[in-house]
Formats: sequence, C-alpha cells, structure tokens
Amino acid sequence: MERCPWCLLDPIYIKYHDEEWGVPIHDDRKHFELLILESFQAGLSWLTILKKRENFRRAYSDFDPEKVSKYDDKDVQRLLKNDGIIRNKRKIEASIHNARKFIEIQREFGSFDEYIWRFVNYKPIINSWEKVEDLPSRTDLSDVISEDLRKRGFVFMGSIIVYSYMQAAGLVNDHLVSCFRYKELLQK
Repeated sequence: MERCPWCLLDPIYIKYHDEEWGVPIHDDRKHFELLILESFQAGLSWLTILKKRENFRRAYSDFDPEKVSKYDDKDVQRLLKNDGIIRNKRKIEASIHNARKFIEIQREFGSFDEYIWRFVNYKPIINSWEKVEDLPSRTDLSDVISEDLRKRGFVFMGSIIVYSYMQAAGLVNDHLVSCFRYKELLQK
C-alpha cells in the first residue's frame, strides 16, 4: 500500500494521513480546529502540532468557537503557561480574535462550512500530483480566500496557511496519484 511520502516519519503522521488529511469536512467545529492549528503551525512542522493536538483540544475548550471567542486576558495567561501547546502570545491572541471573526462568518452565511465551500463550488478540487515536489504551498485560490478572510478581520491567515488548511479540510485532494488515499477520496 503506497502512501504520500511526507507522512512516513511517525505513526501519528501516518494515522492523520490515512484517516483525515484531504477528507472533506462539513463540521464548523472541525473547520475552526484546523484553522487554529494551521495558524499555530506557521514556522513549525505539522507533526509538532499533531503531537500537541490533544493538549490544544483541552486548552481550547475542544475548539468550540463560541467559548474561545469569550476568552479574556486571564485565558491568554493560562494558555501562555500551558507547556502542552505552542506558547506564542501573538498566535494565542490571534486565535481568540479569529474565533470572534469565525462567529461573524457563521452569522452571515449560516455556517462557516457554507462560507468556505462556496469557494470551490461545493466540491473538492482534484489535483493529479505525481511527486511531492509538485505540490504547491499556495495557489491563486488560496490567495483569494486569504484575502477575503483578512478583509473580514482574520489575522495569521496568509495564503500558505490557508492552502494547508484547504488540504487538511478536503477542499483540495492533494494526495499523490500513486497514494491509496487518492483513489479512495475520489469515491467519497
């Protein structure tokens, strides 16, 4: 069984690749989780984030955007003391700020899911990459989404972060064509 080679370093990475990466999601809490984790990942490896994911879930009220949007300075201090997550004050403050913006989008569109999937006409973009080197780190579409999120007040949502989120959330299928998950996801 052939997999995308980027995930072969660790069993946590393999499990994430096999069960989550590229699977279309339609749950707002899951969207919020991925957006927050992707913004924390900037400058770090995704494996680092995956290893801290359960700690993030506990620290961030299981990624409930309503609860996170109400975090205050005491919560920022609590998070800064939590060695189970990435303790970057700017990223922590951005995550709380983005929770508030996430809720604004939910109110405007009925759900974040409705907002985000309209950018891809409600179906995943299917790419046909043969080598890892072919995968882009950003695209014209991730530029558009990043720009729209920033116009809506989001921070730490540059095009590269947005494209990583799009891959994780299944808005694009970026598994290599030789990977067993590529064909499986075509059938979903």
